[in-house]
Amino acid sequence: MTIRNIISVVSGMDEEYPYQIIKGINKFAEQNSINVTYFAAFGGIIDSKQFDTGEYSIYNLPDYSKFDGAILLSNTFSNLDIRTSIINKVKSAAIPAVIFECQDHKEFNDISINNYTVMKKLVEHLITEHGARTFNYISGPPTNIESNERYRAFRDALAEHDIDFDEKNRFYSGLFRSYDGIKAIEAFTESGMTLPDAFVSANDSMALTAMDRLQQLGYRIPDDVIITGFDHTFNAQNSFPKLTTVKRPLYYSGKRACNLLLNLIDKRAEPKSVPLEADPIFTESCGCVEKETYDIRDFKKNTYKRIEGLYTNIHMLNRLIAGLAGAETLEECINCIEKMLGLINCDNFSLCLIKNWDNTYNTAPVEDGESEYPPEMTAPFILKDGKRTSVESFPSRQLHPIPLTTGGNISYFIPLHYKERYLGYYIITNNDYPITSLLCHTMTMCIGNAISNISKLNVLDPLCKIYNRSGFVRNAGFVFNECLQNHSPISICFIDMDGLKTINDLYGHKEGDFAIRSIADAISSSCDSMDVCGRFGGDEFVVLGRGDDFIETFRRDVVKKLKEINEQSGKPYPIAASIGYITEIPQRRDQLFELIQKADAKMYENKRAKKCQRK
Repeated sequence: MTIRNIISVVSGMDEEYPYQIIKGINKFAEQNSINVTYFAAFGGIIDSKQFDTGEYSIYNLPDYSKFDGAILLSNTFSNLDIRTSIINKVKSAAIPAVIFECQDHKEFNDISINNYTVMKKLVEHLITEHGARTFNYISGPPTNIESNERYRAFRDALAEHDIDFDEKNRFYSGLFRSYDGIKAIEAFTESGMTLPDAFVSANDSMALTAMDRLQQLGYRIPDDVIITGFDHTFNAQNSFPKLTTVKRPLYYSGKRACNLLLNLIDKRAEPKSVPLEADPIFTESCGCVEKETYDIRDFKKNTYKRIEGLYTNIHMLNRLIAGLAGAETLEECINCIEKMLGLINCDNFSLCLIKNWDNTYNTAPVEDGESEYPPEMTAPFILKDGKRTSVESFPSRQLHPIPLTTGGNISYFIPLHYKERYLGYYIITNNDYPITSLLCHTMTMCIGNAISNISKLNVLDPLCKIYNRSGFVRNAGFVFNECLQNHSPISICFIDMDGLKTINDLYGHKEGDFAIRSIADAISSSCDSMDVCGRFGGDEFVVLGRGDDFIETFRRDVVKKLKEINEQSGKPYPIAASIGYITEIPQRRDQLFELIQKADAKMYENKRAKKCQRK
């Protein structure tokens, strides 16, 4: 059988909507020797542009043209720019593609339900069968087509029954995330508005947390207020009260999408659009009674499995966090990860890092649109069928450090980063942990933070907690090049502590360390976030700043800080330093180290002058 390789892009795999679709895709792929490579991120969760930049960098990793086809869950992206960028890359690759819930791109085939019709049926039921006249609406992101269609249906249903809607006070815009339901109810309570007859939510995740929050506030569902969702997820089916919602064939749609794409790859005829049916499920949260059709034994089995799985994951995560917290080397970090993989029965895993990962803390931030991966990566830790190995170097466009040679493999690519600085990614193959565990993203952040902390240890001075020589030179280089390009002045201060040998000889090296830390504290507290300071040697420090007025401000603040330290420390010795400085507009012929030497020479002139004054 011919092996096909397809790419799928998705955001937020921990929600049940993408989970069910992915399960369907994977089932068909495994049965038909198709390799599916998922590129997944968890952007838009913590309201941090820096964090999202790091997450979304994973979508710049693949060469989309190297795949036979693509499945796009673009409706899971709340970020319009990222969604547009991915769609344009797939178009440029000129490969067959199937997109969910979007008919705006003639190049793609699509699979969709009629969001408008089924949402309108649900809202009309609330009006005609339950007499609802006042509504609050919890929406998905305004950049999402499904979200807009559901809201349009909601407004049209109200308008056709002559019901006004107070959009200013009774509309909440979320991102389809569970926490949005809580925030929507908080916004409602803070508004001072009267309780509506119904809260209509654009999906189940938001509806369930909104219902839970309302119950915490003492409201009875549906006696006091109705609430509805959309998707018919497992939790919606088993909530109390059971959630009125919309059922759509998510698992089947995943299988159908993969089948559709395979036919397109093989040049077999397929319709441009594949419509799927969706039906409203009227049950307890709106006041209806649905006849139970499932076996209570299956419910207990599934619920127990989920609870035990959650407990196991929390236990595993706690062990991982504790281990990574003490990791000071990459090898120690890898050992912790390997133990964790054993607990989730993962035999195929790759930790892929950029070649200079250990300098990531010490590099310039990645700007939007510039987060291309370097041409070469390293994989210091690989599990291949349970056996540990590594690859010193491999092309980033190869994606897998050890290429797949068989079909039917399911691989999840997850980004590792520190804020907007990317470290690399990891790959889990033939294990569904990324889509079955709500803690996968937490685990990912723990690993990324641990690797970043190890990177910091390489560039920070352990005594002074500022840059060491290597860290200073690299970061100062960015500022130097910036001033060189802008023809703007750069200021360099070279600071040498006075009397360290005397302190060590008379009071011991512990006191000498205190004095060095005190000088470092005075220096770092006199710098702002745009300046660069570091310990250059034993008792030598260097500071680099921008502009003509930097020197005067810095010297004044350092002198003030040292005076405060001497007054408050109660030490029998003074803590003092000699400072040399220069301010120049760098030229093309200049080298950063030469300018540092100039400042060093000025410092020694000042130190000699001090000695002469004491004689």
